[in-house]
Amino acid sequence: MLPAAIVLGISLYLIYHFSPSLYGYGKWLNPLASEGQRLVIAILLFFQFVKISPHDLKLTSWHLKALALQVGLFLGLAGIILFLEPGPVRMLLECAMLCFICPTASAAGVITDRLGGNLASTVTYLVMINVAATFLIPLVIPLVNPSAQMEFWTYVGHIALKVFPVLILPGLVAWTIRYTTHKLQRALMRWASNSFYVWGVGLTLAMVLATRALLLSGLGLWAVAGIVVVSMVACFFQFWAGHRAHKDKVESLTAGQALGQKNTGFLIWLGYNYMTPVTSVAGGLYAIWQNLYNSWELYRKEQGKL
Repeated sequence: MLPAAIVLGISLYLIYHFSPSLYGYGKWLNPLASEGQRLVIAILLFFQFVKISPHDLKLTSWHLKALALQVGLFLGLAGIILFLEPGPVRMLLECAMLCFICPTASAAGVITDRLGGNLASTVTYLVMINVAATFLIPLVIPLVNPSAQMEFWTYVGHIALKVFPVLILPGLVAWTIRYTTHKLQRALMRWASNSFYVWGVGLTLAMVLATRALLLSGLGLWAVAGIVVVSMVACFFQFWAGHRAHKDKVESLTAGQALGQKNTGFLIWLGYNYMTPVTSVAGGLYAIWQNLYNSWELYRKEQGKL
């Protein structure tokens, strides 16, 4: 399903892009895809919060290792970029920097659950990295991209408004239902297994946005090839590092998803609005790599090889 959703999303935007008769619908196409993806994220998180209790959210050693890796790579690359002149190398390092600090995707819990991982641990890390990114990004991005002139707390507010409505509200609603309407909660838990197919819709919308970012970037072939390599290496490295953050098989699968699977819609938005439109392309390409990797892992799970 995931490769099919990738192809569908790319195809839908290409049909629009090469059909001048459809340009009149462009004013609502991008907002529909963007806000539709945010709605899908909220729905996915809601079903995950329905299945777990607040008491299940516990800090473990791999959470700290993964957080240190993401933050360390983000700050390290930002430090290198400060000493580089504008050019291809700086652009590629900026893409890598965003790929590392990008928060965990809501779909990470969906895939983790299907792979037999620990859903509560994934959600715990999802909350941690979103909070960290909300405060770290406004501190670092203005140094790397001085044109992003904005007061710190205004910057934090912009990012928080993008992140927290789809992070906090689903949890509050889900846990209110959990402690007030037990029959409804049990019914929702039975439906939670269908959230994987909801992610198929979200991935389609993500690929619409990714294809749009790529086609409007004006990048040459070599620049695109460079971002392809950087996004691929960043993706597979983070899955690899996550798998090695814990010796236990269940926690290893969980850490791999939490560290490797990103909210690429946020990555695209961040690159386009606060860096350069070129860096937003990395988010779209990362979405392809992570979902191909997830498809492979799900296949291995079905074959009993995982």
